[in-house]
Amino acid sequence: MFERVDYYAGDPILGLVDKFVADSNPNKVNLGIGIYYDEDSKLPVLECVKTAEQRIADPISPRPYLPMAGLPGHRLACQNLLFGQDAAVLQEKRVATIATLGGSGALKVGAEFIHEWFPASKCYVSDPTWSNHIAIFEGSDVEVGTYPYYDTATSSIKFDEMLAFIAKLNKHDVVLLHPCCHNPTGMDLTHAQWDELLDIMKQHELIAFMDIAYQGFGQDMDHDAYAIRKAVALGLPVFVSNSFSKNLSLYGERVGGLSVVCPTAEEAERVFGQLNYAVRRIYTSPPSHGGRVVDIVMNDEALHQQWVGEVYGMRDRIKAMRLKLKSVLEANVPARNFDYITKQNGMFSFTGLTPKQIERLQTEFGVYIVSNSRMCMAGLNVNNVDYVANAMAEVLKD
Repeated sequence: MFERVDYYAGDPILGLVDKFVADSNPNKVNLGIGIYYDEDSKLPVLECVKTAEQRIADPISPRPYLPMAGLPGHRLACQNLLFGQDAAVLQEKRVATIATLGGSGALKVGAEFIHEWFPASKCYVSDPTWSNHIAIFEGSDVEVGTYPYYDTATSSIKFDEMLAFIAKLNKHDVVLLHPCCHNPTGMDLTHAQWDELLDIMKQHELIAFMDIAYQGFGQDMDHDAYAIRKAVALGLPVFVSNSFSKNLSLYGERVGGLSVVCPTAEEAERVFGQLNYAVRRIYTSPPSHGGRVVDIVMNDEALHQQWVGEVYGMRDRIKAMRLKLKSVLEANVPARNFDYITKQNGMFSFTGLTPKQIERLQTEFGVYIVSNSRMCMAGLNVNNVDYVANAMAEVLKD
């Protein structure tokens, strides 16, 4: 009966975990999956989250179904973080926001909405992008194309090519953008470049779909949200998918949000209803525990400030690892330019290593990075950064 079902080749990122676990190398390092680890290679539980968990557990309370849109406090937290607490667009009630199953759930609900209400629209993603972007939109029958973004040869953004391409798109086409900490390259647009790009999108009546999974890991909370707020100020239609997996270290709780910025409050109410309907068709309602943690941490002033400090601590540790990695590589491979490592932001570095070099890293040194050469900088620490740098230097000598 099921003999015609195709085998699943596996996810290129998650599949690395299985290889890593099976590797007997005592010095092995997993720099594939996008998870932040501390100096002891442990997944941290933030102090602000511990406090929130204690409040949830005392006393233990019932667990009813949540509304389709999730907890109001979770939704408010998304809005304040993305648009600014005093943003006019929030006071005017022009943003429809739902809590979602992480950033992936937000992308899926957004893709379903676009397929339903903008069936002629095509979605364009950066080349390269997070591979699941393409799978999610194509899975919702939205045609996907790519726009120029990163030049591997120069480790820089193809900004002029990007602008020229986007200026040729059709009205109401969707452009999926990374407001900060671009995945997988780590190379972000400057504020001036965002201004120019978004002006062109406004002129051509395009739809901005901002996917922000690493807010706070770039420069700071407000700086990382610049592109979102600029698009809103210009009057662009804006979808925003956000995730708390990384910046609250709540990977397994699947907490995120989808916000849609509309011209009027009446339109936002319509969109909110259709987002709820999409959720009902897919998973009915989000889980409550992670949403309650988000609600407590983000809407308690003291916990919120503690959270910001903890995120910036993670950000600064990653930046320190970038500096150390670059320093060791420059000493070992002086003929090569490694400036790109410290120009990139967030959890990832696009190394430009060849498939052969990546294979050597795995088989000879037990160092695992993604096949497109993306390395998770958050997996480096003072105990393994020299080992990884020396391994990279060795394979770069080929």
